[in-house]
Amino acid sequence: MSHAPTLQSFLAGRWIGQHGAQILRSAIDGHELARTHEERPDFAEAIDFGRRQGVTELMKLDFQQRAQRLKALALYLSERKEELYALSHHSGATRADSWIDIEGGNGTLFTYAGLGARELPSGNIVHEGPALPLGKLGTFAGTHILVPRGGVAVHINAFNFPIWGMLEKFAPCFLAGMPCIVKPASATSYLTEAVVRMMDASGLLPTGSLQLVIGSTGDLLDRMQGQDVVTFTGSADTAAKLRVNPNLIRNSVPFNAEADSLNCAILAPDVTPDDEEFELFIKEVAREMTTKAGQKCTAIRRAIVPKQHIDAVATRLRDRLAKVVVGDPSVEGVRMGALASHDQQKDVGERLQSLLQSCDQLFGAEDGFEPRGANVSQGAFFAPTLLLARDPRAEGGAHDIEVFGPVSTLMAYDDLDEALVLAARGKGSLVASLVTKDPKIAAKAIPVAAAWHGRLLVLDRESAAESTGHGSPLPQLKHGGPGRAGGGEELGGLRAVKHYLQRAAVQGSPTMLAAVTGEHVRGAKVIETEVHPFRRHFQDLQIGESLLTHRRTVTEADLVNFGCLSGDHFYMHFDDIAAKESQFGKRIAHGYFVLSAAAGLFVSAAPGPVLANYGLDTLRFINPVGIGDTIQARLTCKRKIDQGKKSPQGIPQGVVAWDVEVTNQLGELVASYDILTLVVKREESAV
Repeated sequence: MSHAPTLQSFLAGRWIGQHGAQILRSAIDGHELARTHEERPDFAEAIDFGRRQGVTELMKLDFQQRAQRLKALALYLSERKEELYALSHHSGATRADSWIDIEGGNGTLFTYAGLGARELPSGNIVHEGPALPLGKLGTFAGTHILVPRGGVAVHINAFNFPIWGMLEKFAPCFLAGMPCIVKPASATSYLTEAVVRMMDASGLLPTGSLQLVIGSTGDLLDRMQGQDVVTFTGSADTAAKLRVNPNLIRNSVPFNAEADSLNCAILAPDVTPDDEEFELFIKEVAREMTTKAGQKCTAIRRAIVPKQHIDAVATRLRDRLAKVVVGDPSVEGVRMGALASHDQQKDVGERLQSLLQSCDQLFGAEDGFEPRGANVSQGAFFAPTLLLARDPRAEGGAHDIEVFGPVSTLMAYDDLDEALVLAARGKGSLVASLVTKDPKIAAKAIPVAAAWHGRLLVLDRESAAESTGHGSPLPQLKHGGPGRAGGGEELGGLRAVKHYLQRAAVQGSPTMLAAVTGEHVRGAKVIETEVHPFRRHFQDLQIGESLLTHRRTVTEADLVNFGCLSGDHFYMHFDDIAAKESQFGKRIAHGYFVLSAAAGLFVSAAPGPVLANYGLDTLRFINPVGIGDTIQARLTCKRKIDQGKKSPQGIPQGVVAWDVEVTNQLGELVASYDILTLVVKREESAV
């Protein structure tokens, strides 16, 4: 009799594992799907490979180039997603459940590719400016930089999202230039292995940038050093054990935990059973119970409801849950699949029994639970189960016991203050939802709940059409929470990238800071040439290349003409008496006139490499400009970003940010801003 395939680890550039060990079974019918491998990996070799090969190869690319690789990888995986859907079926997931894992993972790759292209520089240093003067003469300043850590990240992931769980950590880690070693939970590691094989086959990953561990981590954490990072997703108990690893503590290795938590949804006291919001609450609770069979770290475990509506909520939820068809997702009509494994099925059953010591069961297996499909009796199915806490005010019970499956507990409260106290009894959660139609209630409740939750959803009829729901972490927003939820952060846009970078303060002269950061710093030496900077192609422009313009004296006619052109007849520009009584003591020019006049001073009018000005950053009007004042501008090349893009006509181009300082006749700064332009690349001569 032949065994199912043996999964392999991908370490030190090769696939290892020939002999089968732990059997992994289909959650649908229990048949043997795969086995973990028996061989013990050499983790010393794997870490060394990551530090030498992985870091070296990743550093050959810059932020922009790594962003491009992420986008290409997302496209590559998208073309092969149906293979993953077919495999994901065995984890008990419906098509909709798998969509979260597969499309959600790809979507995260796309998001970080876009974030990197828009927000990160060319090169491998992020300047967290602006630089701050630290002396009176302007010759000493300080700023912050972020640089790749030079170590390896170990990502230990949970079983519930074997694809998204890996990619949501891999994407910002890769973008930051940090190689990673991924350790998926064994139960669904066959999916993670399949994705890593695709990623390896794509040819898009630099050598050593991604390694995979199937099975135990052995002594991996004992080999971590200070430049490394460990991230964990899973139970709070396991997070607590890993966090105190003596080696991690000894070497101050950053440890980021995102743990399962007792998330809640609060039905606000202003909502009645006749309101649309009431039905939104019912749908949200039922959806979080049944999506992924309740196996989500963000699922609603506690539904906190006004005492007067507890019966109505219970009735509506029972009615909705009774309509949920459970079984093999390939069977038509099935809307909820199985738990991910038989071990998980056993664990959920045991924890439910513990919870029933303090709760009454309102709906469960006795209410017509009969999974559909062939051989489902051998599967890991579990009935949606609704409980009612006998005394929500008591410690323990549903405030402490998490059933990681399709189980939620109703809790009654007297007023909003009590509801918020009950929410906090979860001791720190990833997410809470507040369903209300009253902005005043939201304004009162959310700041209080924010101390105990990583993310907060305010749900009403206005947001419902576009809401991504209680249980959906988004790559743009923080995922993580305090206390029981692990105390860590993932995602959150660039926050996740910065987690894998090292921040350092740098002090020195502006010229030295400009050299270090790779962008112009005010006060640094500039490069003045006979060629107007706007006449240079992207490759030829130097950071610090600068133009000091001729001067222009502002007249009353300028104010009148600009006011007529713009329609801006604000009294400070036209009412001499009112202006004299103001803090400025005189009529002043429109700020946007100063901006326009400065552009007139520094533009090069003839066609050239500069294609377009597409925005301003950090615009400030520092000092007023009055009639008779004389202004002058300095335009300096501040930053160049090569996004590898072309115009619709196929012309290669890059982004150049220009620092603009506008001063008056006294040398005082009157306006300060950055201009963003698209600049054509010079055609490279053929070799």
